[in-house]
Amino acid sequence: MTTPAPHGVFAYPTVTVGLTSYCSREIVSRAIASALTQDWPSIELLIVDDCSPDDSAAVIEQAITGAPNARLIRHATNGGPGAARATILAAAKGEFITFFDDDDESRPERVRLQYEALQAYETATGVQLVACYASGSRRYPNGYELNVVAIGSRPIVPQGVAVADYLLFNDRREGVFYGGGTPTSALMARRSTFEAVGGFDANLRRVEDVDFAIRLAIAGGHFIGCPETLYLQHASKGSDKTPLMNLQAELRLIDKHADYLRSKGRYGYARDWFKIRYYHFTGQSLQFVLLLAYFLLRFPVAGVKHLLRSAPKRVFHENSIKRKAL
Repeated sequence: MTTPAPHGVFAYPTVTVGLTSYCSREIVSRAIASALTQDWPSIELLIVDDCSPDDSAAVIEQAITGAPNARLIRHATNGGPGAARATILAAAKGEFITFFDDDDESRPERVRLQYEALQAYETATGVQLVACYASGSRRYPNGYELNVVAIGSRPIVPQGVAVADYLLFNDRREGVFYGGGTPTSALMARRSTFEAVGGFDANLRRVEDVDFAIRLAIAGGHFIGCPETLYLQHASKGSDKTPLMNLQAELRLIDKHADYLRSKGRYGYARDWFKIRYYHFTGQSLQFVLLLAYFLLRFPVAGVKHLLRSAPKRVFHENSIKRKAL
């Protein structure tokens, strides 16, 4: 779908902004406003309320009153983010699709800059499978802010199975910039790119963004990013964001990609690492220490490298939150 233009004038392709909502009555209007004030002239806004038990849907209806380019789709049952994003892909009319989250607000130029970056990379390289991510910042309730620099926004652009290896077991190629990973809330891609790898897994209630990126990577996709800070995420908690739910989804992810992981000799590695993270996040110190020790005995070189890459940043991040809260 493309907005018509006079002969010789650029015709703007329609960009579908997909926004998922669940129990977001206090925050979703802000996200909707940032979508409706994008400076791209041809926007379709699709909002999926994932069967919120509160009045989030009514709040959304009010927020899009008078916006003919916005539409609310209500799920009859709660399916989680994967199902909500799959619904958006099925209903989208845009040639390009980007995703906003209900706890985010995006700058007016976000859609335009991501589109321009995507087009420029496709023109320069001829690559057909490209995902473009926005840089942003995450603000926690106590005021602490974390800069999230987009994957691929600095040389060298991650591509192919190198991204799958990074997401599944933290393998990093020299000089490649992985940035803030592959969150769907920062993503834009062509409709054809989503279709080429099967869109989002509606059965995953968490990490559906990681799963999509893994499949895109295995298919040979390239992952680029905009260096500009284009969104602010107001970090929120919810019943669908617990450590246990995250672990369950991560283990399903590992099993889904078990053949690929076994081909790399990393199936057990990936499962144990996600469990180690879970024990850390839930304060289960004994289980954490025992599994970490076993993990390092099995994978001494790769395990130590992984710890050195991730542990200092995690400790700094957690301590920063604590200091800000004092």
